[in-house]
Amino acid sequence: MEKNVSWNPEPSSGIAVEWIEANGQSFEVATAGAGKKLALCLHGFPELNHSWRHQMPMLAEMGYRVWAPNLRGYGGSSRPEGIESYRLNILVQDIAALIDASGAEEVTLIAHDWGAIIAWHFAIKKIRPLTRLVIMNVPHPKCAQREMRHWYQLRKSWYIFFFQIPWLPEKLFGRNGAEPIKQAFSNMAVDKSRFPDSELQVYADAASRPGALRAMINYYRALLRTKDVREIGDGIVDIPTLMIWGEEDAAIDIRCTDGTEEWVPNLELHRLPGVSHWVQQEAPEKVNAILRGWLDKPDQF
Repeated sequence: MEKNVSWNPEPSSGIAVEWIEANGQSFEVATAGAGKKLALCLHGFPELNHSWRHQMPMLAEMGYRVWAPNLRGYGGSSRPEGIESYRLNILVQDIAALIDASGAEEVTLIAHDWGAIIAWHFAIKKIRPLTRLVIMNVPHPKCAQREMRHWYQLRKSWYIFFFQIPWLPEKLFGRNGAEPIKQAFSNMAVDKSRFPDSELQVYADAASRPGALRAMINYYRALLRTKDVREIGDGIVDIPTLMIWGEEDAAIDIRCTDGTEEWVPNLELHRLPGVSHWVQQEAPEKVNAILRGWLDKPDQF
């Protein structure tokens, strides 16, 4: 088990890195704040908990204990072998075990990209009680199923099918010190100044760890090879839910947000024009203002 941290938070940020045992795995978790209210932040592909560096200090200042784990396979977290180890029904159990380990009395789940896929399913299946749900740039699974029938979304989702090929995606993304991982951020970003090389190198270094890329890509392989993603019953999310969506998402069409309220009756949606898929990193001031305003609403309690 690797114990080298994936990144070193700024001392002034109040963020520390801990290893937490949960669901038989060891998770590298960025932590901040204290108390019984937990804000659990789930990152996406090909990111790390590093992607929440702009939100964690604010959430801690608001009175939350903040945990942002590197999901299994990422960074210094455990990296089990095999595609089956990354199926959705196992990933939601990781989150349940982390919540149990926290001892928190109240949980707000905040998630982006792959983390948001996990978070939707966690909330729909009521794996553990949640107070609130925050989703960034990933549609409700019922909306995703609908939109994947359309060419405009299938075309944007080409990489999911490419990732089903054995070994080749790992080889291509790992070349030149995982330079393509850095390009995945900079090429998709609208405001590229938000992604200096020093930040992108954190992701490239983590992806270059032995077995990391295979684990990261196995999420997509398991997604298409198991039924977990489709087993969501009526799909209803009955807790207050905030969606923040960068409109210039090159991977997920904005039409994926249409009709979300059919399954999420207590929904607030904020669309951010001129912002890419990497919404919380590219527009942290806007995202933080929306988060703070929504979490402060008395009717959310």
